[in-house]
Amino acid sequence: MTAVSSRASQALARPFTLGSAELPNRIVMAPMTRQKSPGGIPGEDVAAYYARRAAAGTGLIITEGTYVDHASAGFSGDIPRFHGEEQLAGWSRVVKAVHAEGGKIMPQLWHVGIQRPAGAGPFPEAPVVGPSGVGLDGEPGAGSPLTLSDIDDLINAFAEAAWAAERIGFDGIELHGAHGYLIDQFLWERTNRRTDAFGGDPVERTRFAVDIVKAIRERVAPDFPVVLRFSQWKADNYDAKLAENPDELSAILTPLADAGVDAFHASGRRYWEPEFPESGSELNVAGWAKKVTGKPVITVGSVGLDAIFDAASLAGKGAGVESIERLLERFERDEFDMVAIGRALLADPLWGQKVLEDRQHELVPFTKDALVNLY
Repeated sequence: MTAVSSRASQALARPFTLGSAELPNRIVMAPMTRQKSPGGIPGEDVAAYYARRAAAGTGLIITEGTYVDHASAGFSGDIPRFHGEEQLAGWSRVVKAVHAEGGKIMPQLWHVGIQRPAGAGPFPEAPVVGPSGVGLDGEPGAGSPLTLSDIDDLINAFAEAAWAAERIGFDGIELHGAHGYLIDQFLWERTNRRTDAFGGDPVERTRFAVDIVKAIRERVAPDFPVVLRFSQWKADNYDAKLAENPDELSAILTPLADAGVDAFHASGRRYWEPEFPESGSELNVAGWAKKVTGKPVITVGSVGLDAIFDAASLAGKGAGVESIERLLERFERDEFDMVAIGRALLADPLWGQKVLEDRQHELVPFTKDALVNLY
């Protein structure tokens, strides 16, 4: 066994406890939209796709984003939904397939908010909605501002989805609060111009997410894990900042931790980059989330590949295999607790097994085919 592989085993093969979920190791599958669920129903091919990764050493699967029960939640009829008898039956089959291979799995609960094009499916007649009718570019005219009644309905939709997830056997849930989607739109100053209780300073802007977390905690078991994914960057705006400094990040994440978030999934594009270099610290955004909240964190961002995540990646630009030595150095400093693998795990279902078994020479580069097919 090589030095890197030995270090990988020591760092990544360790079990981890997150609430009631006993994870076999620290390797997580990042949520990645596939649009392979016609009618919003994940089929046997989707179940097999996730199960292959669980069987090959991915300890926790976080599913692709799946729409909560709100007509304006999404923009495609081929993206899975987390409501409806057939849809939940499909997810139940996914859970059973992953558990049969010894893995754990959580759905990512999602509402796209103002990123929904008008007239898009699965419900074309539904309006585009967001906190303030302001787009990611800061310009007005992006959909309709949500009323307080709308907000209550949305909070309930997320809570209902979390309750359904626990009922059908999932090991926890993740809230998609990143990348400029609805929860993130409330958190971000540029898109949240509200003057009521759901807008204002950084703490006040957390209220929508906090109320969702509290509603979920009321519906599920006390130890059922709730993960929240957040990001600095937004869709098509990689330089955006949710928080300009550690104090602002603390102001945003601390109320969420207090409300009942068990872990934060910090979506960065390059795991090795310091988030606030002016502070003199090398911590990445996940490391800072752990420092300011004391909660477990998942890091992510171009792990195992030599090309960073960007628009070209989404279009299928390839990427070669790269050593994870820098990742292991940060693990050994306890900067974060788990690592999510994205494109590398799309291309190679056996990524975890190969890394842990000193088979890095067998790792597969990322290509456009990995976006098109369910390997």
